[in-house]
Amino acid sequence: MPPPLTAPTTRLVSLDVFRGLTVALMLLVNHPGDWDHIYAPLAHAEWHGCTLADLVFPFFLFIVGVSTVYALAAAKREGRGRAALAQVLKRAAVLAGLGLFASTWLDFDLATLRIPGVLVRIALVYAAGAFLFLYTSCRGQLALLLALLAGYAVLLQVVPVPGFGPANLEPATNLGAWLDRTVLGESHLWKQSRTWDPEGLLGTLPAIGTAILGLLAGQWLRQEVRSPIQRTLGLLGTGFALATAGLAWHPWFPINKSLWTSSYVLFTGGMAALMLAVLYWHCDLRRRTGWTSPFRALGVNALAVFFGSSILARTLNRVHIGELSVKDFLYQKGIAPWFENPKAASLAGAVVSLLIWWAVLGWLYRRNWVWKA
Repeated sequence: MPPPLTAPTTRLVSLDVFRGLTVALMLLVNHPGDWDHIYAPLAHAEWHGCTLADLVFPFFLFIVGVSTVYALAAAKREGRGRAALAQVLKRAAVLAGLGLFASTWLDFDLATLRIPGVLVRIALVYAAGAFLFLYTSCRGQLALLLALLAGYAVLLQVVPVPGFGPANLEPATNLGAWLDRTVLGESHLWKQSRTWDPEGLLGTLPAIGTAILGLLAGQWLRQEVRSPIQRTLGLLGTGFALATAGLAWHPWFPINKSLWTSSYVLFTGGMAALMLAVLYWHCDLRRRTGWTSPFRALGVNALAVFFGSSILARTLNRVHIGELSVKDFLYQKGIAPWFENPKAASLAGAVVSLLIWWAVLGWLYRRNWVWKA
């Protein structure tokens, strides 16, 4: 017989596991052995569309929203919103600072410093999500979500782009790219382009919408008036509806990670809700957690592995052994010779990176060491 259903604990095991699974996917996506040979699901879509790799960032932001509810619920209930928000803003500033530090590691130049970035966007979204949770209701958050998605669609598809003419969704000529160049300057944008940035200013608005979906999911899971099966089924149904709505919107406003389009918010938010519902049922209600320790180890220290892997990767790419970087030397001498298929070899390099970080984070997890910004 399966174990009986029990009430969820204060800390969601499923959320830590979900975060850990996302971290594991992030490592496989961000650290292949050879960037020229990658299996399609682990490569980002060239422009429109969504691959497995394109789920990583929105999953993190959805998780930020759910985590915010559980972290700040007591402060909101007890009227300590101002003090809690002050702590949130301090942490957001640290996150943004770490992002800027990682982007300039071994290459510090204020003239070409990339200002947007993953941690910078997470910091902005985290701060906005915390403010919304502390000072608005679920109804207000839902209304803002709808306004953000509809307003962003109008901005990108209706408003003319200064200097380029009609609205468009091309990489360098859409309204968001124009705003980034105007406000930040080309020298402070994504180095692979310098004409647009995948974590640009305007795209942060719908990214807040992804966190709002997480806020709503977290508040739904904390509704004790509903049974565990109601909470699970509600999350499953909502996830399916959101993903379907995103796909239905795609022909008119394409799913696109770099633009963080409204259809992308709905589709990825729906996929995140479905994932969390399955894990919530399995881990928190059925208490089947024997397999989860490796992913919980990654999940509770997600910041450490994200920041540490970024610093390590930049270091291994800058330090050379002869004509090869240390990273290429280790890959070409130690991994690639074992495989005939270059894509399999590249994936093996990513798996090695994952296993190394699994070992490091597992050691820290067993000693209850968690790095919080």
